[in-house]
Amino acid sequence: MEFKFTQENVERINKEIAKYPVKKSAVMASLYIAQEQNGFISSEVIKEIATLLEMTPEDVLGVVTFYTMYFQKPMGKHHIQVCTNVSCMLRGGYDIWNQVKDKLGIGNMEVTGDGKFSLEEVECMGSCGTAPMIAVNEDYFENLTKDKVDKILGSLSQTLS
Repeated sequence: MEFKFTQENVERINKEIAKYPVKKSAVMASLYIAQEQNGFISSEVIKEIATLLEMTPEDVLGVVTFYTMYFQKPMGKHHIQVCTNVSCMLRGGYDIWNQVKDKLGIGNMEVTGDGKFSLEEVECMGSCGTAPMIAVNEDYFENLTKDKVDKILGSLSQTLS
């Protein structure tokens, strides 16, 4: 399956490239744009970015596998990240992790059968003063309780009905 960037996304990547003295410096932004378009980073995406940025596919893959924000398989429409690092853990992060895991019926880096939700346990999202927290796609939810988490999951389910 071939992957090609939309013209709009090629223009976005060219703007990123223009910010740097060498093309490969735009690799992270290009990967993010590709993930927005494709939903995940496939081998075809890696090849396309390597060509655009004059890099080897192996170098692009190295970036993809180093950072947890790039997905190498399709994730759910709502990707839920639950922090279980020290501050969150001390304030109930594992209780929230178990609550979300049980409610969705999936484990770490799994996707619900309908493709609506995916789940990821993460180390830290920099919200230690407002722990515990989760992220749903790009939105952070902080100072959580089990009741607040139930409301968040309920509202997400309603938006997908």
